[in-house]
Amino acid sequence: TVSTAETFQFLGSTISHDLKWTPNIKNVIKKAQQGMFFLHQLRKLKLPKELLIQFYREIIEPIICSSITVWFGSPTQQDRHRLQRIIRTAENTITTHLPSVEDLYTAR
Repeated sequence: TVSTAETFQFLGSTISHDLKWTPNIKNVIKKAQQGMFFLHQLRKLKLPKELLIQFYREIIEPIICSSITVWFGSPTQQDRHRLQRIIRTAENTITTHLPSVEDLYTAR
């Protein structure tokens, strides 16, 4: 017999059996939050704003953008809001404006 899985990983993206992107977005948020922890630690060390922006752009932003061209059109509004919350938290931590999820998608 062949069993079915609820989700599976393919090229770094989590795909659910019903083709919803919520499990993938949950994983993206979890990874981005890990990067946010280090961003907060760097801010506590009073590093220059430019280095904090560079850390965000090189570590956290690529996590958010992973496979964005594939899943951006179909996440729920709640999932988009949760992703945007990560970016807003980074903006508040760095005290600068960062591109929104929509802007990141458009840039790709």
